[in-house]
Amino acid sequence: MKFCSTCGSARIEWKVPEGDNMPRYVCEDCQTIHYQNPKIVTGCLPEWENKILLCKRAIEPRYGLWTLPAGFMENNETIAQAAMRETWEEAQAKVENVQLYVVISLPYINQVYMMFKASMSAPEFGAGVESLEVDLFTEQQIPWDELAFPVIKKTLEYYYADRKTGQFPLHVSDILHRVRR
Repeated sequence: MKFCSTCGSARIEWKVPEGDNMPRYVCEDCQTIHYQNPKIVTGCLPEWENKILLCKRAIEPRYGLWTLPAGFMENNETIAQAAMRETWEEAQAKVENVQLYVVISLPYINQVYMMFKASMSAPEFGAGVESLEVDLFTEQQIPWDELAFPVIKKTLEYYYADRKTGQFPLHVSDILHRVRR
């Protein structure tokens, strides 16, 4: 950021504003503080008859690898609405019984993932514009070595461990550094 988006003319500087304890972008002229906060990524773990719906990515990053349908939350929507929207956009699937299941912080990329366990309304799905293909997988069929993100692997690991007990508690965890492939 180089110029203030509020007054449009002044340069901004990186400093700790009065009364704060973190450095922020502050306009030299109008003193507007431009906060930068983590982005929320939300999505679903869609189930149908003991199978999970995965999408093969048609976009970067991680083009051609498998993921759960998820993406950035938009303004004016709830996290559940965002998860359902992303599931429709990426997998053309409608979900119901949407329950928050996994919250994972990734401070090294300033993101928080909020994944919902959900039931598919019907076994109807297809590739949206961000997906090359979409399919249902049993645990044995999951392409574990071709998953796009560590968050997706961790979410699936939680799910399959919980299926053994029949209990699906809310999981809250962190991934503190980039996982190398």
